[in-house]
Order: sequence, then structure tokens, then C-alpha cells
Amino acid sequence: MAKKRLVVLTGAGISAESGIATFRDANGLWEGHDVMEVASPQGWRKNPELVLDFYNQRRKNAHSVKPNAGHEALADLEKEFDVRIITQNVDDLHERAGSSNVIHLHGKLFESRSTLDPRLIYKMESWELNLGDKCERGSQLRPNIVWFGEPVPVMEQAMEETLQADIFLVVGTSLVVYPAAGLVDLVPDEAPIMVVDPNLPYMRPRQNLHLFEEKASTGMVKVAELLREKHQ
Repeated sequence: MAKKRLVVLTGAGISAESGIATFRDANGLWEGHDVMEVASPQGWRKNPELVLDFYNQRRKNAHSVKPNAGHEALADLEKEFDVRIITQNVDDLHERAGSSNVIHLHGKLFESRSTLDPRLIYKMESWELNLGDKCERGSQLRPNIVWFGEPVPVMEQAMEETLQADIFLVVGTSLVVYPAAGLVDLVPDEAPIMVVDPNLPYMRPRQNLHLFEEKASTGMVKVAELLREKHQ
């Protein structure tokens, strides 16, 4: 019998437990920076050195942390379910925990891309990306991150996955950043929605809605048990 498709939308809350800073908890400041200074095309044009340094520090931090029980529970569910993760996070903690099908809505921290041709994307082994680091066509490399005001290239793929969900799970996200937050409106009516967050986001009432007011690590362990009981 085919495995049920479990589509999971994850946000900053799941990575925060591993020690990755979020900006939503700090009045829109990210490590002391206005988010538009370091995560927008305008910020990049104004001060590319600051932007590169900011993401270098994010990478250095991400190298030093590990996946937590929330990431591991999601990876483990692949034994029983066809798990598709749609993450708003740019770190690679889902992959490091063992998840094999991850869509990164907002780009990937450990990739750089050409400022001339967005199709030229490069994996990064080191945490450093500096002014003067260029693509094969001679243009400056930038972080392969979707900044505020830029389109989300994989949004269509995420929407297709959501429309085919047998079960939809939301973990560690406030559901205020669009277009990601709009995915919950595409979940088929018959599919259960489960939400795990210590500060539960508003969800319009619907049948089969299950809310877990907990952090990702402990909440995901409970959700995984429940899923195995109900859907085996």
C-alpha cells in the first residue's frame, strides 16, 4: 500500500531550538541589524560587505549547531510516511537530521549564486563569502537567499505538494510571512492539519484541526506518536 503523503511546513521555531537566531523575536532586528539592511536587494546595493558579513556569521553559527529532536522526529517519520518538508528556514538542519525531500522556500544558506545569472548556483564548503568572490562569468557572488521583495522561485512546487497532502503539519512558524503562510489555505478539506508551536498562530476553524501548544522538539515527538497510531 502506498504511504500517506505527510506535507510539513516548518519555520524559525524548529531551528531556534538548535541555537539559530530568529529575527521575529527581536522587534524585527536580526543580531542588531534592521532586517532590510541585510535581507533585501536595497540593502545589498547599499552595503554588500555588510550583507556578506552578516551571512558569513549565520553560516559560521549554523556549522556549530546540530539538529534537534524536532528535526529528527520528522526524518524518522519517513519510515511510515511519504514526507515532504517545505521549510522557510535557510539552514540545512532538516537534511542533516536525515530528511530526504526538502523544499527551501527562502533559499539555502550554504549556497551562493551569481548576481548576473540567478541560474548559476554554487555549493559552499566554507562559511565565508567575500567581496571579490565571483561566478564563472565574472560577476560578484551573493547568498542564494530569497530576500524581502524578491519572488519565491519554488513556491509553485510547494503549492503542488500542499494540494496533494493527505496530512498537513505546521511546525515552529507564526504563519505571518507570505506567501508561505498562504499554503495552509490550499490544504485539501479532508486532510487533517496539525500545528505545533509554543505561540500558536491563528488558524481558521476547520474539521480535523489539531493544535499542540509546545516547542518543536517535544511537540513533534507527541505528533509522531499520534500519527503512527492513527494512520498505520
